[in-house]
Amino acid sequence: MPKKSKTLSSAPFEFNPDYSQVKKDLQRIGLLAGSFFVILVALSFFLR
Repeated sequence: MPKKSKTLSSAPFEFNPDYSQVKKDLQRIGLLAGSFFVILVALSFFLR
């Protein structure tokens, strides 16, 4: 019976995801939400 090698357990796996796309999407969502909020407040003054 051959021995199992421990190559997978001896090398630590580093979880290093790239969140640059997520950060850009969140910034775009925040910008759109803020601009819509400002538009709604401005319209509330004009439509009184």
